[in-house]
Order: sequence, then structure tokens, then C-alpha cells
Amino acid sequence: MKKEERTILLLLASVNFTHIMDFMIMMPLGNFLMPHLNIDAQQFSMLVAAYTFSAALSSFFAASLVDRFDRKGLLLFAYGGFLFCTLLCAISVSYAMLMGARIAAGLFGGLIGAQVLSIVADLVPFERRGRAMGVIMAAFSAASVFGVPFGLYLSKFFSWHAPFYFVVILGAILMPLLVKYIPNMTGHKTGGNVRKFTPVRVLVDIVKDKNQRLGILLMASMMMGHFLIIPFLVPFMELNVGFTNVQTPLIYMVGGALTLFTSPIIGKWADRLGKFRLFTYMILLAVIPVALITNMPRIPFYFVLCITGLWFVVSTGRAIPAQAIVSETVPPSRRGSFMNINSSIQQLAVGMASVAAGLIVVKTPQNTIEHYDITGYISIAIILSCLWTGYKLHKALGNKDLPESCILHPWLRPWKKNREPYRQV
Repeated sequence: MKKEERTILLLLASVNFTHIMDFMIMMPLGNFLMPHLNIDAQQFSMLVAAYTFSAALSSFFAASLVDRFDRKGLLLFAYGGFLFCTLLCAISVSYAMLMGARIAAGLFGGLIGAQVLSIVADLVPFERRGRAMGVIMAAFSAASVFGVPFGLYLSKFFSWHAPFYFVVILGAILMPLLVKYIPNMTGHKTGGNVRKFTPVRVLVDIVKDKNQRLGILLMASMMMGHFLIIPFLVPFMELNVGFTNVQTPLIYMVGGALTLFTSPIIGKWADRLGKFRLFTYMILLAVIPVALITNMPRIPFYFVLCITGLWFVVSTGRAIPAQAIVSETVPPSRRGSFMNINSSIQQLAVGMASVAAGLIVVKTPQNTIEHYDITGYISIAIILSCLWTGYKLHKALGNKDLPESCILHPWLRPWKKNREPYRQV
């Protein structure tokens, strides 16, 4: 990987770190926000979902515009607006004010992830894109290993406002570096292929394209399956399994540390072994920790860390090859609009997962969480359905290393080299 590519990828991963930390920190803050703002579990789940629904809306309406502009300029605009709205979250003093600030932050935040992925896909050839996606996905790990635990400790020793101030400070340091090192990216506008569409027209074109339909369905299903169990993970561990609010941040810290190490390695494996093949392994492995986490008895904390650590690794591990494959479903001239619609539907899926979890999970008068296991069973069903979607997309993109006569054949022989690259759409 070239030095310039490494620098850009590290900066984009840093953008993702602050963006993801701002989103993720809301979930473990439930035990701080519910008593402080005098809200119940359903109101808290709506507070988490507000950001994702808002992000989905902004991504959808921006889909018809993003390919007309320099990707760098659009990223800076979205990131600046996101930091300002995060500052509004930090100074919020009521449920209504925080809800409004989260909605506003989502309007800008919804543009960030799509622009980051579009820049990476434009910058890095498909043959090395698994490794590049591994670096970008490591931002999730960094947010987990450092951002979320540190944010929880800030909330404990100062107030729940402190993590949002922390995100704003980091973003203010990062902005001038983005201006200096991220190049202007207008190559996707060459050739006269950027047409003026309405968001609905962009969505209609995606619906008509089988590859894009499958790509969006795959990512939305993965996000929904993953985020069904996240909102109430910390409350379940504290109220049902019996751990303290000093111990539970270690779940994110250990899991994030593991994925921070494994994400670049998994990215390399995706390029060498085949992206769909590695995706399949990770999907099948993911069933085990999800079932164990959502049915967790009172066991020693180090066992819990092993189980949740595996969950973090395989969850990130399936997202890396999947994102690399999905990024290849459209040419650069339409990549920005597709990524925005994809991001919009992913955010919608996350919001729906948060709302669904809030409707399923109940906090009893005895101060325990019930029906968390049901979210686990639904999560497993959704995750396994991704195998079919991923397989159909794999075939549609033209890779011939998966014999149609025996689906399991290449999974059992991961050392078999790919004989044909993915076909450019």
C-alpha cells in the first residue's frame, strides 16, 4: 500500500472513529440517561433510533446530489455540521433538547459514512480493497476499545455530557488535517456520466439493478442483525448477569482491542482467500457468541469477555469482505449515490433494530431485563439469511470460484485461488 494511501486511510478511519463513537456512546449511556432524564427503556430506544432515522433521511435525499460534487468538499461540509450538532448534544439539558440535537447530528452524520466509503472505493483498486476496508473498519474497533469505555468513564466521573465534548475536541483537531491531506476527488464526474436525478429516481434505478438490490439488502440485514442486541447489552450485563458499571466498559475495551488487531489481518485474508468465502466463515461463527450473549447466566466475568470478544471479532470480520464486495456493485460515476442510499437504508435498519429491541425487551419492577433472549434468536435468523443474499451477490458479480454444483465445496477449500476477478459493473 502506498504511503499516500495509508495517510488518507488513517485520516478517514479517524473520521469514522469520532463519527462512530458519537453514535455508539448513546447505547451504553442508557443507565446514565434513563434516571437523569427520567425516561423509560422505550424512550431511551427512541433516543438511540432518532439519530439513525435522521441519518437515513439525509442520506436518501442527498443521494441525487453527491456525485455532482468533489467528494472531499462534501465530506468536510458534513463533518463540520456533525461536530456542531454534537456540541449541541453536549450542552443539552432535557430529553427534548437532546432528542432535537441527535436528530440534527444525524442529518449530517448520515453523509459521512457514505463519503468515506466512496473515497476508499475510488482510491483503492478492488484487488487491495479488502485490506483498505480493514483499516477503515478498525475505526469501529478503536471506538470500542477506547472511545466507548473512555466515554463511559467520563460519564461516571463527570457527567453524561462529557463524551460529546470529547468528540467535538477530537473533531476540531482532525479538521485541518483533512483539509491538508485529503485530495480533491472529482474523477467520478468525468465522462459526462453524472446525471441529474431526484432521490426517488436514484432509488428506482437501484431497485431495477439486481446487483445493487442485493448489495443493499445484504448490508441492511447485517446491520439489523447486529444492532438488535447492542442497545440492551450493558443493561443486561449489569442488571441480570450482575456486573458493575466499572466492569461493563471492559466488554467494549477487550472486544475493540481484539478487532483493532484482527481487522487489518482479516482484510488481507479477504483479498487472498476470497471475500465471499471469508464472509461465509464469519457469518457461521457469529451464531455462537450471539446465542451465548443473549442467554448469559451468572458466570465469571473473564468468560463473558471471551465470548463478547469473539462476537466483536466475527461481527467486524463479516463486515469487511461484505463492504468490499458491495462497493464493487456500481461504477465510480454512480458510487456516491449508491453508497448514500445504502447508508440511508443501513441507518434505517439500525433504527428499526433499536426500536424493535425496545419493544421486545422489558425492564421489570425488580430492576431486571426480560426477553433479551428473543432479540438474540431474531438476530441469529437475520444473520444467517445474509448467507443467501451474499451468495446471490457473489454469483451476480461474476466470480467463478464457487462451483454451482456444490456450494460447500470452496468453503472447505479456502486455499483454492480465485481464477477470475470480480467483473466491473
